[in-house]
Amino acid sequence: MAAGGLAGLLPAQTQLEYALLDADTPQEKENLVYQYLKKMDSRERDLTVPELGGDLQWLNTEGPISLHKDLCGKVVVLDFFTYCCINCLHLLPDLHALEHQYSDKDGLIIVGVHSAKFPNEKVLDNIKSAILRYNIVHPVVNDADATLWHELEVSCWPTLVILGPRGNMLFSLVGEGHREKLFLFTSITLKFYKERGQIKDNNIGIKLYRDSLPPSPLLFPGKVTLDNSGERLVIADTGHHRILVTQKNGEILHIIGGPNSGRRDGRFSEAAFNSPQGIAIKNNVIYVADTENHLIRKIDLELEMVTTVAGIGIQGVDKEGGAKGEEQPISSPWDVVFGNSISGTQEDNVLWIAMAGTHQIWALMLEGGKLPKGSDLKKGVCLRFAGSGNEENRNNAYPHKAGFAQPSGLSLASEEPWNCLFVADSESSTVRTISLKDGAVKHLVGGERDPLNLFAFGDVDGAGINAKLQHPLGVTWDKKRKLLYVADSYNHKIKVVDPKMKNCATLAGTGEASNVIGSSFTQSTFNEPGGLCVEGNGRLMYVADTNNHQIKVLDLETKILSMALPILIPEACDVPDNLPLQKDKIKNLPKLPKSAPNIQLPSLTVAPGQTIQFLLKLTLPPDSKLNEEAPNSWFITAEDNTWLLQGQCLSGEIKDVSSQTIIPFQLPVSCLSAEAILAIQACLYYCSKGSSACMMKGISFSQPLQIASTNQGSLTQVELIHTFLTN
Repeated sequence: MAAGGLAGLLPAQTQLEYALLDADTPQEKENLVYQYLKKMDSRERDLTVPELGGDLQWLNTEGPISLHKDLCGKVVVLDFFTYCCINCLHLLPDLHALEHQYSDKDGLIIVGVHSAKFPNEKVLDNIKSAILRYNIVHPVVNDADATLWHELEVSCWPTLVILGPRGNMLFSLVGEGHREKLFLFTSITLKFYKERGQIKDNNIGIKLYRDSLPPSPLLFPGKVTLDNSGERLVIADTGHHRILVTQKNGEILHIIGGPNSGRRDGRFSEAAFNSPQGIAIKNNVIYVADTENHLIRKIDLELEMVTTVAGIGIQGVDKEGGAKGEEQPISSPWDVVFGNSISGTQEDNVLWIAMAGTHQIWALMLEGGKLPKGSDLKKGVCLRFAGSGNEENRNNAYPHKAGFAQPSGLSLASEEPWNCLFVADSESSTVRTISLKDGAVKHLVGGERDPLNLFAFGDVDGAGINAKLQHPLGVTWDKKRKLLYVADSYNHKIKVVDPKMKNCATLAGTGEASNVIGSSFTQSTFNEPGGLCVEGNGRLMYVADTNNHQIKVLDLETKILSMALPILIPEACDVPDNLPLQKDKIKNLPKLPKSAPNIQLPSLTVAPGQTIQFLLKLTLPPDSKLNEEAPNSWFITAEDNTWLLQGQCLSGEIKDVSSQTIIPFQLPVSCLSAEAILAIQACLYYCSKGSSACMMKGISFSQPLQIASTNQGSLTQVELIHTFLTN
């Protein structure tokens, strides 16, 4: 057993930490860590981690993993996390970079130990959704009862524990921001034990959950909003890393960014986001909380351009701000809403930002003006408005002395007597208000009086502090009824709050995480809804039902959940991380056998914006049948012309070879070259009926394109025909 848990590491590691502070060169630091490992390895008794229970549920693996059997001979990084925690999310890029540098063949394995804060986070399906949402590709174990957490005496999220090849504890890192130490400790540990012949290069059975998902037009939509006319919806299609602008019937007007994550300004076809959340639209301008890029982006629908207006693309630690937006580091913005300064002459001259990463509310000055209890500010300045930066549920008449806990949703009630911002403060499970007259921060519903207790959650209708919420992520103000609606995310409900009486009651949802469109609000269900908005006339509410990958439409007059909004885009698109728009994603596509024929097609003259339908007709050898359990698929590549692929559906299943498969492809409206070559490839698995032999066969069609400026007609069909021969 681990004698004293992590406390047993403290004396020696504390000495190492102090010595590292005095070290001047990388070589000195490496030598110090090496000497530390010699000391730890020569202990009479290892500080060992207890075995995980055999009945625990594992994700991203082919089955349960034993720390002391399967991971013997590996350096293991245990990541104690809970998926609601912003600090845990901040750590993920470090872990992604580490597993990119070292694989299991090198002797490194990262294991996520999910130790839930909220009851909702103990449910395996919800952890599955989080793994996909945050692109976690290492094994994760659901330690729902926090058994290992308690055995090792872990005290906070996130905590990393680095183990040697015997399951011996070597280092711990508490909190975020330790990237340099993580890489230093891990690299020297691998070197130290490789020299002693104790590192094994065997593979660990990884089976990514994301690879089993069906296609979906939306993937974890986080937020939704309406323009002033009420005719256009803006959807943060968070899992596809893009923004959609649609008509109210779901017909797409603009696709901006996606389907892969990235960080690029420019035209809609070039722009890239990383898990965008909050969105605010006025006329033809949209502001976006580009959460995992730590940026605020501006979308101009007339110019069809995306620019960055705040943030530098790296997670900031500054809790004051005051620099010009594009020079000011910020941290995980989660929502945005327009508002007015107290001295400005123009309406909507402030963009309020829920800065989840620093537990604060910030302001981006769209025009010059003055904030409550503040001085005059110039256009473009980005700064803290409310919140000390401490993660607390603290209310105060002075906005800088108040404390928030991962604020994730904002809504504005500009009319009297309200004149305030409503804040969904997720980690304190409260809704708070910030006065736009004097900046005072007050409690509305949820939580409890102790500002340091962030565990006062539940699902209770009631008034003020007697009401209980569980990690609410969204709020929206109903101007017509003077009511506030809350996405009570981990209770899978929509709640309604009367801010005058402080009453909070369930409006829709049963509390069960599922996807039922019932005859009434109270029979319908949601799954971690993250955002919502209401029409100006108060009739319809739109809910981003995040884990159901839908926008749901609620009629507030008839109290009927009328439908899930149909998103009118091609159906056959796969999960975006399988699409080859970045070089490191290409490896996820099937590799055709070297024997696969490459058929050269005649050159095709096409025009920008034109649609090509490829009609794929493949014939198997006699007495063969398709292996329907295998990943039979088609996919499109364009090695030297990736601009052709932006926004396209680039892969899909082949379910039946008895009929042709239709593969749609639309050329971009703006083409960067007059010539290009598309490759349409197919990969089939089939078996001989008379034997147990199964084969993988491939075919590639090379389609040269001549792009003319004149219109060639709206649709062109190209037949792709091939017969596989018997071996």
